[in-house]
Amino acid sequence: MTKNELLKFIHDIAIVPVVKIDDAAKAVPLAKAMMAGGIPVAEITFRTAAAEEAIRNVTKACPEMVVGAGTVINPALAEKAVAAGAKFIVSAGLNPETVRWCNEHDIPCVPGVCTPSEIELGLSLGLDTLKFFPAEASGGVKMLKDFAGPFPQVKFMTTGGINPANLLDYARTPNVLAIGGSWMVKADLIENEQWDEITRLCSEAVTQVQGLEFVHVGINNADDKEAMKVAQAFAAFGMGINNGNSSIFMDKAIEVMKTPFYGEKGHLAFRCPDLERTVAYLEKKGFTVRQESVKYDAKGKMKICYFNEEIGGFAIHLVK
Repeated sequence: MTKNELLKFIHDIAIVPVVKIDDAAKAVPLAKAMMAGGIPVAEITFRTAAAEEAIRNVTKACPEMVVGAGTVINPALAEKAVAAGAKFIVSAGLNPETVRWCNEHDIPCVPGVCTPSEIELGLSLGLDTLKFFPAEASGGVKMLKDFAGPFPQVKFMTTGGINPANLLDYARTPNVLAIGGSWMVKADLIENEQWDEITRLCSEAVTQVQGLEFVHVGINNADDKEAMKVAQAFAAFGMGINNGNSSIFMDKAIEVMKTPFYGEKGHLAFRCPDLERTVAYLEKKGFTVRQESVKYDAKGKMKICYFNEEIGGFAIHLVK
């Protein structure tokens, strides 16, 4: 997996559990529990003596799991982590020597930063993906939005103080590549071998991070005349008529189509902060993108798409 492929993989998963493990024998069942919950990536931190063996165990038993090493504070530790099977290196701070070692060995490295000066140092070392840590203590989403102005090319993995209550705030922030956290892999859950609970928490986080919101229903009609008749019927319920070229919007909740469009009956539109991420998520659920429906914004990011599959006769429509 190339660096770009790895970063896309991490982006699409969106959640990178930060794992502190004391017993390497529990690493494999932990990895399997996480994968069952839809998270095939982990940052196993060198905060315990079991980290190296845990990385080795997981990469051997679960090759489909992408394992990174965290709390890597020097090149020697990076070398040890990579030898054990780590595919990427993460650190709390930015050690130029560690970054240079990773660059020389073609290992993706995501060092921690929380100031503009540290970001500039990262850029000077050839990095455009950095860890924002400690996220909440360093200004959280507001600080990330401030970084977007002077550093539009930088993406951040955010860790520190993130939990289900503020997860979606980070997912909605455009310069966030992925979100790190430990709430779904807490030490006591691992110690007590609560694998089902870890799977549940991982699955819950993967669903939540999509940020899906229902925005409107589209109703197919044969022609303009039929569409206007339907619109006038809805107007009796106090809904305003906004007559467009191809459809009539009733307030923002109902789109009355002037001609038959996708879906036997119409479509259901959902908003999400990152279409590429949600498409990857839904493809795992069996949905496939209707390629001719895809539209992109000026930055080349997907902003609209439909899926081939229907639910109850309605096509599924994603909007940004």
